[in-house]
Amino acid sequence: MLRRCLLLALITIFFSSFVIALSGAMMPGPMLTATISQSSRRGIWTGPLLVVGHGFLELALLVALMIGLAPLLLKDNVFTVIALAGSVILLWMAWDIFKSLPSLRLEWQDGGEHHGRLVLYGILLSLANPYWYIWWATIGLGYIAQCRTSGMAGIAVFFIGHILGDMAFYGLVSTTVAKGRSFFSERLYRRVLGSCACLLVGFAFLFAFAGLQKILS
Repeated sequence: MLRRCLLLALITIFFSSFVIALSGAMMPGPMLTATISQSSRRGIWTGPLLVVGHGFLELALLVALMIGLAPLLLKDNVFTVIALAGSVILLWMAWDIFKSLPSLRLEWQDGGEHHGRLVLYGILLSLANPYWYIWWATIGLGYIAQCRTSGMAGIAVFFIGHILGDMAFYGLVSTTVAKGRSFFSERLYRRVLGSCACLLVGFAFLFAFAGLQKILS
């Protein structure tokens, strides 16, 4: 009976975590922008590889929250540092796209070195988003507390469901973009990438503004 209850609890944790991650992934942000901008030349694995990098950092943050670091992440000065540093990272990524636009060609870049770069991008995009830390230190921490009633198995299932939710959405986005590349002209391709770079600049200024607000208040 206890085993059946535990199994039911783990199934519930998995699906609720999956759906929450899926709904969060669908919100416009730097991660979605990077997935769209990179998938047309790096293929269907772009989204999953970005999520791998994102997942490495989320695992580290999960461990940090479990040992009691949530109050630190909620401090105003920590938010400010993350927001300002994040804006610099996003501006650097946008500049990297802008400077490459004149010479860009609509061709595959499948080398393993690009796979490693996408994983690194996933880490940097997570580091750059101060609201990602806030989500984990508040909503995420609440789910972790509930999942701990099912032991470490509950925490593990929660994390797996969360990552698979991200993987499902970003995998779908990168597959859609990669398969639709035959409809792109090189001019349209550059316009799409230029638009994505502009969005990254917009998010950078949004994060910088949020950080400066904390300083001024």
